[in-house]
Amino acid sequence: MTVTLKSKTPLTVPARVRQEAGLKSGDQVEFRVSGRVIRIVPKPPSADEYTPAERRAIDRGIAQSEKEYQQGKNAGPFDTAQAFLADLHRESAKLDTRKRKRTGK
Repeated sequence: MTVTLKSKTPLTVPARVRQEAGLKSGDQVEFRVSGRVIRIVPKPPSADEYTPAERRAIDRGIAQSEKEYQQGKNAGPFDTAQAFLADLHRESAKLDTRKRKRTGK
């Protein structure tokens, strides 16, 4: 595909080209120049960047964890692996009891 550059109009990447490249609205791209060749390369997010949707999901999870911690829904720290396993078995037994009550109706 060929486009004509105009002095007062910024360079526009045609929709079909963006679609074939997998670019979406909001994506960041880098322009790399080597001589008279221009490459447009998608800029990958750095390791510590998240999309707004990912950030909302992370924040929801953190808020839920903090709420459960304040309600006392936490375990540990444990001094030994045996202490951890004993707590795990106690909690598991509670779940098994609840299941039996529901199915016994």
